[in-house]
Amino acid sequence: MLRIHFTAEDFTRVRFAPRPSPVPELHAALMMLGAPHEELLFGRWRGRLLRALPRAAEPLADLVPGGVAPYFLDVLGETREEGLALIREAAGPEFVRSELERVYAGRSAVPPPWIRGLYDGEEGAWRVLERAQRAAYEAVLAPVWPLVQDLHRAEFARHALTVAERGLGAALTALAPGLCDGVWSWPGAASREVRLAGRGLVLLPTFHWRGGPLVQDLPGRPVVLAYPAGGGLPLAPSGAEEGLAGVLGRTRAELLRVLTEPRTTTELARCLGVSNATASAHAAALRGAGLLTTTRTGRSVHHAPTPLGELLKR
Repeated sequence: MLRIHFTAEDFTRVRFAPRPSPVPELHAALMMLGAPHEELLFGRWRGRLLRALPRAAEPLADLVPGGVAPYFLDVLGETREEGLALIREAAGPEFVRSELERVYAGRSAVPPPWIRGLYDGEEGAWRVLERAQRAAYEAVLAPVWPLVQDLHRAEFARHALTVAERGLGAALTALAPGLCDGVWSWPGAASREVRLAGRGLVLLPTFHWRGGPLVQDLPGRPVVLAYPAGGGLPLAPSGAEEGLAGVLGRTRAELLRVLTEPRTTTELARCLGVSNATASAHAAALRGAGLLTTTRTGRSVHHAPTPLGELLKR
């Protein structure tokens, strides 16, 4: 059981993150990719993302040799760029070394050269990490980020309304009911004692991770509790392709599926085995529904799925 100890001062320093934070949400998604549970719901999503992850993202696996990530990755930041910059700014050399020693302790795996370079503070190793984070973000989060923002706004509004009508205690116990004598308990979470000691608490909903709450507890900083919010992202279960075809029509569903990269009308027609005029008409219908965008470049037009269109393909 997770037990968070508040002082009187900490109750005045609880806040809900007003906007989603890309780096923690990305880490939650990557953890969910490696999680073995909820295969029925997440199996197809995992398969698609694992196929979509570029080689540039592979070094991230070296940071979690046993499924445990180093704490210097625990940062917030309201943009991807800000979050990536904070990873390096917030992590001093000694902290990076101690955390790499911790995650590799007792393991037979030999750290790859870039991890040894990160341990030594080499500039090239930090660039490897930044490239891997950026590549993973583009493949995993970028297609659904507008939806994450919408879900976060709804979650923030719900909590704000609860605080306004019933007080902070009611908002906290709506997430986990065990608040008593300055200790907030989360049943079912990993056993851990967290003492805020006047640092305060930031509550951050996550829409990918479906396990217990994730805690960022770093010296001198507010503790951040990332908790699974609502039903998470509406990921499509197996068999959704048939359902999507039933709603859009099989040709339009196939058109969305083949848009793995921007394509011209001629390329779409060739992939679908239809005329250019027919491909253009289907693209226009999907564009009107907000599922793809069309951009003119010179004499050609290129079609690409919107974030909503990408989500429907998953």
